[in-house]
Amino acid sequence: MVDPLVDVITLLRPRAVFSKVISGAGAWAVRYSAFGQPSFCTMLEGRCVLTVDQQEPLTLEAGDFLLMPATPGFTLSSPEPAVPVFLDPEQTRDTTGELRHGRRSGPPDVRMLGGYFAFDSPDAALLVSLLPVLLHVRGVERLPVLVKLVRDESLDTRPGRDLVLRRLVEILLVEALRSGASPSAPVDGRDADAPPGLLRGLADARVAVGLRLMHGEPTRAWTVEALARQAALSRSTFFDRFSRAVGLPPMEYLLAWRMALAKDLLARGDLAIADVAERVGYGSASTFSTAFSRYVGLPPGRYAKAREAMAAAG
Repeated sequence: MVDPLVDVITLLRPRAVFSKVISGAGAWAVRYSAFGQPSFCTMLEGRCVLTVDQQEPLTLEAGDFLLMPATPGFTLSSPEPAVPVFLDPEQTRDTTGELRHGRRSGPPDVRMLGGYFAFDSPDAALLVSLLPVLLHVRGVERLPVLVKLVRDESLDTRPGRDLVLRRLVEILLVEALRSGASPSAPVDGRDADAPPGLLRGLADARVAVGLRLMHGEPTRAWTVEALARQAALSRSTFFDRFSRAVGLPPMEYLLAWRMALAKDLLARGDLAIADVAERVGYGSASTFSTAFSRYVGLPPGRYAKAREAMAAAG
């Protein structure tokens, strides 16, 4: 069975780039500016408070796992109030050893293993928009184990390191996202606590039918009526339910997914435009070029050359 969650994670092409043990003692607080890249954290011991921009404060405890696919600005602090110290995430990546906040001497009150990684997808912004801004998971034992494996592999220099890291991060993302998904969806697809996106869509059994069909057969000339029929809903009910759950109407989602696939294929540079057009559901290269230019702002050929130049530049 086609799994849209795996499709999106695979197309994002995540790779680990940095991980570090972070600790704190006494009263402390640090403020990080928006980083834009995905970040993760698993709590090893103790408690601290995370306040992400435009989100309610969140208490993190030992065993918790946190994922932020686009890492907005945030403040991390001890349970005791303190004046935040500004830190640049780019600069802290270059530090060696454990990163300590607050009182320097004595045992820490809190320890965590945090890290950043990168998405190599040419359409990461669209794909990340389908994921939650902040994912907090508690009590899933496999997540800390996976984070430790990522940490150990990132510090190693054995052959195959990069490939192993990519696979580990993919597994970490899938495990985190499915652990954070609602175990049972409401009958009508409403869930006030879940933001619109892929997880909320997959949690609704009827909406998930439409998502799996579009991911499984992106070349098919889908209509809202055809998708609704497969989901055993009326056209209007399916349209409203899909739009509310995913955050995009069905045909807009299908277009966005086709364009994400097209960008990925063009970035590889080994297919003719006509072949790319066929693989994403367009009957001719000219029709595809018109749709791609309108959506992306560049013709497919120019887009492919621009991606090639970026790759050559490193």
